Formats: sequence, structure tokens, C-alpha cells
Amino acid sequence: MQEFRGNGGVRLAYLDEPAVGDDRGEPILLIHGFASTHAINWVFPLWVKTLTEAGRRVILFDNRGHGRSEKLYDPGSYHISLMAADALALLDHLGLQRVDVMGYSMGGRIAAFLTEAHPERVRSLVLGGIGHHLADGATLPVGVADAMEAASLDDLTDPMQRMFRAFADATKSDRKALAACIRGSRDLLPEAKIATMRLPVLVAVGTEDDVAGDPFRLAAMFPSATVLSIPGRDHNKAVGDRTYKTGVLDFLSDRE
Repeated sequence: MQEFRGNGGVRLAYLDEPAVGDDRGEPILLIHGFASTHAINWVFPLWVKTLTEAGRRVILFDNRGHGRSEKLYDPGSYHISLMAADALALLDHLGLQRVDVMGYSMGGRIAAFLTEAHPERVRSLVLGGIGHHLADGATLPVGVADAMEAASLDDLTDPMQRMFRAFADATKSDRKALAACIRGSRDLLPEAKIATMRLPVLVAVGTEDDVAGDPFRLAAMFPSATVLSIPGRDHNKAVGDRTYKTGVLDFLSDRE
């Protein structure tokens, strides 16, 4: 992986994968979710392969506090606006003026904040694993931070706490940094601001996802958004689903 400096000089790791065959000239930026990494969210589920083979240059990075990027322990370092500024810094670093953007879960929140603040830089927006909770205050519960600080997974009984703690353990994440991230990344995007985002939007959520919130309620807040329901998939299993990939490729081809 290569490195660049994000907002405030934070050291961040990224990949820049060229299109396979003819390049459509339509790069896409991918932003992963909480406790995940560029590899877990996008490489291992074959998103990079899918998109590059469709002729798209793919840019992806590890958010601050995650993967190979710098770990920070102050919750104030994880405001979503700062993380969106990291994404913008990567576009500037690569000299990319306009891209499609896809984020999953927390990455969708970051993608939406980036789009609202810099609409001229985003051609279209795919919000995966996030519904109306983008706007309504129901982000991941603070208890997920407590789960990161628990002595052991065995000490936890709440299903959501256990799910995210088990995921963090499996990915060998810095749990102290993740606890700070949960406490700091609780920014909401008001519905009035969402209503100003006049670009093609796809909201993709698994039908068994009990984390994201209602995708139809979120789509209705945008001037132009459609919903892709991913049948029988929960928050984690929807990420690599074939229906999700096919729907995104169709959306990117038809968004003009």
C-alpha cells in the first residue's frame, strides 16, 4: 500500500487499482465501514475485481484508526467531517477532480458528508449498509465502544456488542482506537441538507439488516435516489452479495 496525509496530517494508507482493459475514465472511491479495512470491505469480497474488470479505476483506503492507517485515541479526531476531509485529501493527492463514491455503513456516512460538502467532486453516490439512520440520530450505540474496551467477548451479552467485538477481534483491530471512533463519529446529516444533494444516489441495504435503518426512508430524502434491496442478507453478509454488485454496476452504467 501507499501512504498520503489526510486532514491534519494524519497518515493514511491507500490503494490505487487501475482498470482492467479499457479504462472508462470514471474512477470510483470506496470507503469502508467501522472496524473494517479496505481489504475486508472491498478486496476480499471481490469488489475491486468486479469494478476494475468493468473498466473502472478503483481508489480505496483505510480510514483513520483502522487497518494500516494511523491510530488516534481522542474521540474528537473521528468526527465524520474530518474523515470526509481525509477522503477529499486523497482525491486531491491523486489529482482526481470528480469520482463516483461508494461507502458502506460508517463509510456511507463519510461518503454522504463528503458529497454534501463538495458536490462538485462526486459524480454519483452509493450508500451501502445505511438507511435513515444517516439523519435520525440512531448511529451505532455508544455501547459498542464499551464492547471494544471489555476484557473479553465472554463478558458481553448484548447481540450488537458481541457482533462488533467479535469482528474487531477477528480483524485484529486496535480496539482502543475503535472505541474512540465510535464515540467521536456520531455526526448526523440533517434531512434538509440531504435534500440539497442533487446527484444520482443508490441506497443498498440487506433485507435482514437490523443496523442500517430503513433504506426507503433515506432514499425519499434525496431528490433522486433509488433503493436496492439485497435479499436475505444482514449487515455483514450483504457486503459481498452478487445482487449488490450487479445492482451497483447497473446503477453506474445508467446513472447519467
